[in-house]
Amino acid sequence: MRLHLHLLSDSTGETLENIAKAALAQYDDVETLRHFWPMVRSEAHLERILEEISQNPGLVLFTLVNSEIRRTLEARCRAMGLPAVAPLDPVNDALSNLLGQEAKARPGRQHTLDAAYFARVDAIQFTIAHDDGIGWEDWEEADIVLAGVSRSSKTPTSIYLANRGYKTANIPIVIESPPPQELFGLKHPMVVGLTTSAERLIQVRRNRLLTLNEKTETAYVDQDAVTREVAHARRMFSDNGWPVIDVTRRSIEETAAAIIKLCNEHGIKASGS
Repeated sequence: MRLHLHLLSDSTGETLENIAKAALAQYDDVETLRHFWPMVRSEAHLERILEEISQNPGLVLFTLVNSEIRRTLEARCRAMGLPAVAPLDPVNDALSNLLGQEAKARPGRQHTLDAAYFARVDAIQFTIAHDDGIGWEDWEEADIVLAGVSRSSKTPTSIYLANRGYKTANIPIVIESPPPQELFGLKHPMVVGLTTSAERLIQVRRNRLLTLNEKTETAYVDQDAVTREVAHARRMFSDNGWPVIDVTRRSIEETAAAIIKLCNEHGIKASGS
């Protein structure tokens, strides 16, 4: 079974992510596609997320204390016929009844607002602003730069790493459009190549095209074209001596764990650690 899981938080989302992980561990044979949305604190941000949710319908879990944003999310999910669950509500209700007081409606209040916390928030903001090749002029400020062909899990892996405190940028490798030359001269960040099998990549891309109601017979999913694309990326990784991780059979968490291990080996620490 295939499940799109949308996680929305007005803070870093670490609590929500752990809840989702614990719940999913109770089920077998579920292919979970996680869509992670931290720092949701405006209606405009929520609107962009709702568009993605409509394209990839599934279960919505959220921890949002802003009542207006929360009501909008719940109403729109009802209109789409999607379940929207606030997993901390029962706990807060029970505590309110026992303690005789209302919970403080402050985003991320469970975190100590110290320098490390703000550094992690900064890492998330940096990563969101440097997705898909955007802001390459600032790549030297990153801790990690992920390179890979389209649909090789660069964005969700970047967000996961950012939630662990790593400023992460990512760049798609496209044969017809070479990346900026700055990529090959970076000093501070570790560049990591993400690769996958052509067969798996074609499957993921076909599913993506189906969700967008687009034609599924294009060069984007052609066996020979995709094979050349993957080979081109691998040659680039090899020529530049970048470490490579095959994500074919890895979850986002497993890929991120492998990258963090590489960071530890190269002395690259998360922001605020």
